[in-house]
Amino acid sequence: MATEEEYREIFHAEANENQEELNRLFAVLEKDHKSKKSIDAIFRITHTLKGNALGMGFKAIGAMAHALEDIFGEIRSGNLELDDEIFGDLYKGLDTLTSLIDALKTGEKIKYLGIKTKLGVILRKIKEEQDSGSETEEKEPVVEEKKEAPKKEKKAKETKPEPVVEEKKEEEVKEDIDFDKAVETVTEEKVLEPESTKEVEEEGEGEVEVADEDDTPKITFSDLVQVPVRKLDELMNLVGELVIERDRIMQLSQDYAAMEGKASQVDFSRLVRITSDLQYSVMDVRLVQVSFLFNKFHRVVRDAANSEKKKVNLELEGTETEIDRNVLSIISDSMIHLVRNCVGHGIELPEDRVKKGKSEAGTIVLKARNENDNVVIDIVDDGGGIDPKVIAKKAIEKGLTTKDLIRHMTDQDIIMFIFEPGFSSMETVTAISGRGVGMDVVKKSIDSIGGTVQVQSKVGKGTTITLFLPSSMAVKGALLFELDNQEYAIPLSYTEAVVSFKKKEIHKVSQGLMATYLDKTLSIVFLRDVFDLNDEYDNYKGSTYHQSFDNWPDDEQLDVVVVHYNGKDVGFVVDRLLQQKEIVEKPLMKPVDQVKLISGVTILGNGNVCLVINVISIVQHIFSIGVTRG
Repeated sequence: MATEEEYREIFHAEANENQEELNRLFAVLEKDHKSKKSIDAIFRITHTLKGNALGMGFKAIGAMAHALEDIFGEIRSGNLELDDEIFGDLYKGLDTLTSLIDALKTGEKIKYLGIKTKLGVILRKIKEEQDSGSETEEKEPVVEEKKEAPKKEKKAKETKPEPVVEEKKEEEVKEDIDFDKAVETVTEEKVLEPESTKEVEEEGEGEVEVADEDDTPKITFSDLVQVPVRKLDELMNLVGELVIERDRIMQLSQDYAAMEGKASQVDFSRLVRITSDLQYSVMDVRLVQVSFLFNKFHRVVRDAANSEKKKVNLELEGTETEIDRNVLSIISDSMIHLVRNCVGHGIELPEDRVKKGKSEAGTIVLKARNENDNVVIDIVDDGGGIDPKVIAKKAIEKGLTTKDLIRHMTDQDIIMFIFEPGFSSMETVTAISGRGVGMDVVKKSIDSIGGTVQVQSKVGKGTTITLFLPSSMAVKGALLFELDNQEYAIPLSYTEAVVSFKKKEIHKVSQGLMATYLDKTLSIVFLRDVFDLNDEYDNYKGSTYHQSFDNWPDDEQLDVVVVHYNGKDVGFVVDRLLQQKEIVEKPLMKPVDQVKLISGVTILGNGNVCLVINVISIVQHIFSIGVTRG
């Protein structure tokens, strides 16, 4: 890759971080207009972004960042007071700046002169007010004489001479700039130094310190190195290939030793340890803190609340929890939809909350924590909660279930209907809810990475949506088994247990099979019967899932893998259980990428291709006849 393209990628990554932090700071400042810490931080970020953009030749980004910097410069000096109208313009400016940054990747042309001009008009009005104030001072010299000294002293302290401010800002951000820009910064400081010293002497301001002429400028480098994600993906793929080759060599050694009739004399323990350490080190590099995603939601909540005319506060917990960046990328859209749903469906209007004895502003909390090998994210709101009775009524109306089945369902099972396609409990359509679009997509997105969703709700108290996510997608634990002399793998994330049944312990019920496991009824399915289905029509034939059971010898036990998905437990009957191991799963490629019952493939140590079964599709396939036949 060309050096210029690498610089472009680095700038884009840094600019994205800058705009995300600006969105967070804007949300804080909107609630507290006097937050000096936020104002200073925004000024510093826009100043840095402007310098980096102009240094890279991105004039539009530099111009927009400069316009925002000037506005916040006036706010810092007390010449401009924030109000809702100005905030609206500032948010539009920030949105435009974000679009310009995104356009570096998409190549889209963004119109920015309109909002830039509007911000310029605000600055021009401030200057005109200052000029008119100066004329008034000249007309009333006697009054001014009493106030001039303290006013000038205050101005000298609060608004330092421009070159000195420039020098300080360059020093604050020089760690974020590359080597060439750092050299330019040092040069600028040398040029500004005499003029700055002269102005400070004229002002008589002893508080400003100027470096001695003998002081040698120092250039510092950051300990952090930014690496494009695609390079990490390539490295992870190579490490995966290395692990496969390691297993193959070990298998060949064992096979050779078995042929010779003696134990293998080759010790591979050191090779196993080094390759495993390398694999987990690369996986660790791909981990990022969930704050990388959580911090984006200050703006999401703010916009959704304004759209719904509600007051909502956002709280973040466990932001230091680490997770695979690819997992965050996949669930980001789902998280946005869930948070917007909390605002649209959960949080009540301010007047309604007051009537219920709640605070006027609702609260949404995003929590993250580690639990075993998973990362658990909770989305909590203190709104009206989900009423199972309302959900049940809607589910029956849409034909998703029947009155008889509803009677046997728990509130937890009924609430899960919100993830069905086209389902919505809203009577009216708003800007962010009521269309019945999105929650099914959220479920599919979480399922695609081997995660699960749980919902707990109390009417009038609030709702908690919990996401159980794998901490990494690079390597997954799997249980290997054999079916018709072909090796298969089933992800451990769906595996509850491995049990054995005698044939007499399994019973035919309607078109399926049932057994008792831990005092509960367990559906039993022969995977061979599922794979032998010719088309969808076969799924509805009464004897489809009885074929292998009828041919099974009465005296042989059945090996059953119990899986759990979406509140349902199913027992998969296999020919032989092999072993549990970690695999590197690869996606299916064309022309077999549309096979629903298989999610991917891996290569075993013996060189065989092993298919990874899609538990989600198989369970949905099996239960697709439930409501239709009921």
